[in-house]
Amino acid sequence: MAKIKRIGVLTSGGDCAGLNAVIRAVTCRAVRTYGWEVYGIKDGTAGLMNRPLEYMKLGLNAMSGDILRAGGTFLGTVNKGDPFNFPLPDGSRRNRIKEIADGYHELGLAVLIVIGGDGSQALIRRICQQGNMKMIGVPKTIDNDVRYTEYAVGFTTAVNTAVEALDRLAPTAASHHRVMILEAMGRGAGHLALNAGIAGGADIILIPEIRYTIDGVVTKIRHVHEEGRNHSLIVVAEGCHTENGETLTTTQSGGEVRFGGIGAYLSAAINKALNIETRITVLGHVQRGGIPAARDRVIASAFGIHAVDLVAQSKFDRMVAWHDRGVIDVPLASVVEGPRPVDPQGPIVHTARGLGIYMGE
Repeated sequence: MAKIKRIGVLTSGGDCAGLNAVIRAVTCRAVRTYGWEVYGIKDGTAGLMNRPLEYMKLGLNAMSGDILRAGGTFLGTVNKGDPFNFPLPDGSRRNRIKEIADGYHELGLAVLIVIGGDGSQALIRRICQQGNMKMIGVPKTIDNDVRYTEYAVGFTTAVNTAVEALDRLAPTAASHHRVMILEAMGRGAGHLALNAGIAGGADIILIPEIRYTIDGVVTKIRHVHEEGRNHSLIVVAEGCHTENGETLTTTQSGGEVRFGGIGAYLSAAINKALNIETRITVLGHVQRGGIPAARDRVIASAFGIHAVDLVAQSKFDRMVAWHDRGVIDVPLASVVEGPRPVDPQGPIVHTARGLGIYMGE
């Protein structure tokens, strides 16, 4: 423990609520308990890649409770630009791992605490292995698809946002006798859509892990009407496929491919089958921002403390995780095997089906 003098912390991948709470906990634990210095790396690995290096020394004076209430990450983050094949302004590409590693060693860091999703954890672990850098992972993602953790930082706040949207859509759906479709984020996992749909009283929840049919969707809407209700709520995950298995995407500037269009696809299919008014709400990045929910703040704080304690114990190449109402740590080698999908036979799906929600065949 005496050898640890200075640690780094960064956020990587898409932003979400609760990231600042992790940074606060890391700083408070490292400075107050162990007397270490904490350096916040700006804009993910870009802060170590750029010259001059982009970082800030984090002190207790900036770690008041106010930072718990702030969404996003004050350090900044990036979710594009593969450092192993980094695009340059002239159109060429270059491996920039050595620059990142040199930045880490130039700052005299003993370890890098990485707050990121499964993709960021896998990428930065490869960088650390090649650059002789030590790493501890902290899971964050509104998708909640990181392996071996029941909750990732940001998930609860995103679910609450989607539920609030459903609470607002329901009365207007009833007023106009409409089918309201809410398209939620989640990439290729349905955790966000599934949890929000149950909590928000959806009649239909469609997720990538379970196949469905348009006939099944239409039949459920008819049943809702037969039960005496003149409106329906549908939640669909952005990564959900069409009935025939097609993935709907859009291409952004720079060639990046993003999910998008499944809500419009369902709307057209329902309108054709039932000649009923439908409206689509795509929440998009609204789910990422806002004031963190209490549970995200608590879990983020617990993760930050445990991450620093792992450093003190010289336990590296591990990720902190939430399991059975407490914090554990697991090998990063297991975490980076790939994302955690919804279990079609799991208790949350069983709950949805028990409520009569249509989720597919």
